[in-house]
Amino acid sequence: MVLDSLTASGNLPTETNGMNGLRLAVIGATGLVGRTMLEVLDELQLPVDELLLAGSPKSAGKQVEFQGTTWTVKTVEEVLYARPQVALFSAGGDVSKTWAPRFAEAGTTVIDNSSAWRMDPDCPLVVPEVNGQAIGDHHRIIANPNCTTMQLVMALKPLHDAYRIQRGVVSTYQSITGTGKAAIAQLEAERAGAAPDASVYPHPIDLNCLPHCDVFGENGYTREEMKVWNETQKILGDESVQVTCTAVRVPVMGGHSESVYLEFEREFELDDVRRLLSDFPGVVVQDDPAKNVYPMPRNAAGKNEVFVGRIRRDLANSKGLHLWIVADNLRKGAATNTVQIAQYLLDHGRWLA
Repeated sequence: MVLDSLTASGNLPTETNGMNGLRLAVIGATGLVGRTMLEVLDELQLPVDELLLAGSPKSAGKQVEFQGTTWTVKTVEEVLYARPQVALFSAGGDVSKTWAPRFAEAGTTVIDNSSAWRMDPDCPLVVPEVNGQAIGDHHRIIANPNCTTMQLVMALKPLHDAYRIQRGVVSTYQSITGTGKAAIAQLEAERAGAAPDASVYPHPIDLNCLPHCDVFGENGYTREEMKVWNETQKILGDESVQVTCTAVRVPVMGGHSESVYLEFEREFELDDVRRLLSDFPGVVVQDDPAKNVYPMPRNAAGKNEVFVGRIRRDLANSKGLHLWIVADNLRKGAATNTVQIAQYLLDHGRWLA
């Protein structure tokens, strides 16, 4: 075991619970999601006694302010040496595949924001409001869902419980921030009439829509679209739920939007649908089209909730329902959910022993 060899050689500290708060690590702390994780940690007031920040070799040594204290960005190896109780990973799938098992072996609970562990049968894929109970005491790697799936299942969960979803069709309108800082640079350069230093998309994104999120598979769907199909079933714990997706990248700086059509086994009343959604934790209903009230990404920016509107019955199917779902993809779609998983574990005594 890696942990045994490191401890025996004196390369790891042996104390893990000598503080009132957490010894918490953020891997990928200088990226868009990593920086947002720090904002959410501050807002949700998780008790953090020691913050361990890891970045790329280029970022190591940088200074980051958090709750009045300056913390130095370290290498992943240095953070592993410090043996955090929980590590929030947002540094890409390759980093997660390499380092998440090593942290888990050292006794750290890893909450991973990449796609590396989402469909691993031994790793729970968690949205705390939806399926927090899927986390067992033995789980050391917990997967954070894809941002598109995350906001979707927040609305689907109460409706599936009440009416049983047979099938769904989703069209997404996804912010460039889901691709990272290079995509922001490309859009800003195009809007300024300049050639971007590097293009992350195969076509211009300004004044354009690209029906192309991630790479295409042999079945004609992109990996992003297949994530919605696979992850929705895993999170809801029901392989009979069939939700197909077309994912589109749009020139929006923050926030994903989704047009969702659902077909249920049971009849429903629209007032009951609005009530079920309004009562579900983390969901806000904005549905008054006569007053131009409906969710928009610019209004969701910086917020942790999922917003639902344009709630209406299908014209051809009495058991069909249309929804419009919007969330900040860097918040609930990534950073917020990761921190909420940590909060869920803390509330359930994972780190109290």
